[in-house]
Amino acid sequence: MRTIGLIGGMSWESSAEYYRLINQGVRERLGPTASASCLLWSFNFADIEALQHKGDWASLTARMTDAAQRLEAAGADFLVICTNTMHRTAPAVEAATGIPLLHIADPTAERIKAAGLRTVGLLGTAFTMEQDFYKGRLADRHGLNVVIPDAVDRATVHQVIYDELVAGQVLASSRDAYRAIIRRLVEEGAEAIILGCTEIMLLIGPDDSSVPIFDTTALHAQAAIDMALAD
Repeated sequence: MRTIGLIGGMSWESSAEYYRLINQGVRERLGPTASASCLLWSFNFADIEALQHKGDWASLTARMTDAAQRLEAAGADFLVICTNTMHRTAPAVEAATGIPLLHIADPTAERIKAAGLRTVGLLGTAFTMEQDFYKGRLADRHGLNVVIPDAVDRATVHQVIYDELVAGQVLASSRDAYRAIIRRLVEEGAEAIILGCTEIMLLIGPDDSSVPIFDTTALHAQAAIDMALAD
């Protein structure tokens, strides 16, 4: 079994889901006493969030590459960044280490393409929805057409993530707001919805959408299991 290097704590709510999903998946594959070989570097998300909203991506990149190098030195065979937003730093993380990085967008896109879908609605932080590091990979590498909410809806999605979900708050009113945003994305042509923030799966599930939901947390965790157990 390969050792997974998890870069987490962004937030710990979703990192806990990664740890649970990966270990449950390994147990299902290998037997009731089996668990994953993994290392976790967990940030204080308050520090990360402050730098994100300051736009200090240089400092964020330095922290991410340092975490990746520490995990590599500790024995990780490959890396998993347990957050969509911080994949903005993925090229630098890859360049700073000698082990592979399992990019969160790739298993999600592969599953969408396998379902025969091409136009997807993307929910995530404002950084993920508005900047090109994520949408661009989906479009350029995988040929997907990405639809994002309008400015008002993007602000709502972002606010719920940072003010509620990262703090473990799951509110019915926010679920209703997300459902309405999803409906509008479907009206704009979305054939599926990507939960492009690893906390959104705490709030939204398949029953909240008239089109298929692709949960990046679950898909990324499954891909990590596959990579860890590959021959």
